[in-house]
Amino acid sequence: MTTLPASARPLTSDEIELVDVARRTIESATDAGPGEDGIHTMGAAVRATDGRIFVGVNLYHFTGGPCAELVALGSARAGGATDVTHIVAVGNHGRGPIGPCGRDRQVLFDYYPEARVILPTVDGPRSVAVQDLLPMATSWSFDDGSQMA
Repeated sequence: MTTLPASARPLTSDEIELVDVARRTIESATDAGPGEDGIHTMGAAVRATDGRIFVGVNLYHFTGGPCAELVALGSARAGGATDVTHIVAVGNHGRGPIGPCGRDRQVLFDYYPEARVILPTVDGPRSVAVQDLLPMATSWSFDDGSQMA
């Protein structure tokens, strides 16, 4: 059994709202019926430090199209948000929160190291610090390249 990191905590009302926004986003945007593959199967929502919420959906492609989380982060930046506090991705057809892939974890760690990520656990959805998703991580920046965090 996996032990949850010390930063894991039950969701706050703001985090529950973020999950609901991501769920509504993918419910309205999915192009896949139950049991079907599709191009848009994940929705994501991010909360900016000023409280605004931005959303995105994935664009599946065999070459590695963008995940919903990265689309939502791009949407936030395009909307003027320079930092985010929380992020969640939710699967279509009621699959609920789904943890970010390795690429998304690294992007979050590099650009939003103080963000919290909502993901599924055996105890239900929990909010965890992004740093806990990449133990022994190496951060990256334009100025310094890769550095042990």
